[in-house]
Amino acid sequence: MKIAIPVDEKSLASNVCVSFGRAPYFLIYDTETKESIFLDNGAAASTGGAGIRAAQMIADNKVNILLTPRLGENAADVLKSAEIEIYKTATASAKDNIDAFIAGKLLLLNEIHSGFHGHGGK
Repeated sequence: MKIAIPVDEKSLASNVCVSFGRAPYFLIYDTETKESIFLDNGAAASTGGAGIRAAQMIADNKVNILLTPRLGENAADVLKSAEIEIYKTATASAKDNIDAFIAGKLLLLNEIHSGFHGHGGK
């Protein structure tokens, strides 16, 4: 299974980025191989549609699960259409959230916001 998390730095110890679409990087963690890869988020500098582009990048990388503190509705629609489950992060570090997810301690993200639509907010 592949888990994606928006992160501030290229490290398992990195904090989870509070902004999905404008996260500098995405950590892709494979639960079977225990391998981590980091993707540069080219959508972060977009003037608009960053969440949609970031969500498409996650889907293109065959991710099964997204762990994020929040998510806009357009990005959520892309992820849901790719059958990617979305869970709400509970702690600051990417590693701690992966461990919490594997232990069954994270909840599905049910609060989807309307998005910032070109406002570049964090």
